[in-house]
Amino acid sequence: MKKKVRYAEQFAVCVNNDGYKASLEVGKLYRIIPDEEAASHGYLRVIDESGEDYGYSADRFFPLEVPQVLADALEIAI
Repeated sequence: MKKKVRYAEQFAVCVNNDGYKASLEVGKLYRIIPDEEAASHGYLRVIDESGEDYGYSADRFFPLEVPQVLADALEIAI
């Protein structure tokens, strides 16, 4: 019997850091902080290079759907 894999959309890769070179790195994986209000305005809240969470335009990121086991491992690493 195949084990069901749970997915968690909690990470995104930065694809555009124009105007935010010190805060975001293109190609880097960022942890997403769920924020419905930010999302309703087209923003994604992430932990940036300062170590704090900030809202950035969602089009700067490519969200990734990762298995829960990988999300858990990334949480520890980040």
